[in-house]
Amino acid sequence: MLSIDLAGRVALVTGATSELGRVMVRTLARAGADLAIHYHQNQTKAEELAAECRALGRRTAVVQADITRKADIEAMREAVTAQLGAPAILVNNAVIQYEWTSVLEQSEADYESQFRSSVLQNVLMAQAFVPAMIERGWGRVIGINTECTMQCWPNQSAYISGKAGMDRVLRVLAKEVGGHGITVNQVAPGWTLSENRTGEGTPQWYLDGVALKRRGTDQEIAHAVAFLASDLASFISGVYLPVCGGNVMPAI
Repeated sequence: MLSIDLAGRVALVTGATSELGRVMVRTLARAGADLAIHYHQNQTKAEELAAECRALGRRTAVVQADITRKADIEAMREAVTAQLGAPAILVNNAVIQYEWTSVLEQSEADYESQFRSSVLQNVLMAQAFVPAMIERGWGRVIGINTECTMQCWPNQSAYISGKAGMDRVLRVLAKEVGGHGITVNQVAPGWTLSENRTGEGTPQWYLDGVALKRRGTDQEIAHAVAFLASDLASFISGVYLPVCGGNVMPAI
């Protein structure tokens, strides 16, 4: 029987205290990984997550950083490396939330925040953590994108401009570091259900567009992340993987 075995690997998840972040942390821990748990403001939740991982026998580190600032990311690298060793798995999940509105009304600050949290986060995380992966000859970089990047619906422009830029950065990175045994991929969730987000009120028009006729769960997203982090996905790189029940389908 095939199984996902991340024993001996250190995984760093940014935005780990978000609803999706928490499930990804727990899933990677159940697969055997030691966890570096990043938070920006919610230290209490980060410490609770760390306790859950330790109960599974995993080593943990809790680290605070503003993922849009190079100095913060470099400090996070030093803290994680000192406590756990250099991460072999990066899950770049953190994002800045803002109010969606039309292109004509969206503020400049919203576009800038999305550039910094989507594009710059991935650039700065790569610069800080990929060199150690190159030395090791093994690594996984997984960016959390969104189905929205393909949909281009009204009021999404700031959000998806950042995510589209992130997509291009990670595709180029995949080509630059693949020869060192490092894969670079993206998981693009659909409109998912979570512990605090139920399906109540889901419009029928959304479900009609989903091939599987339902909304997915954050656990299903986390399963895809764990697969891409594992040796089972050793020859998959440069992928934008929608995990949205077929709501969007990249075409050739």
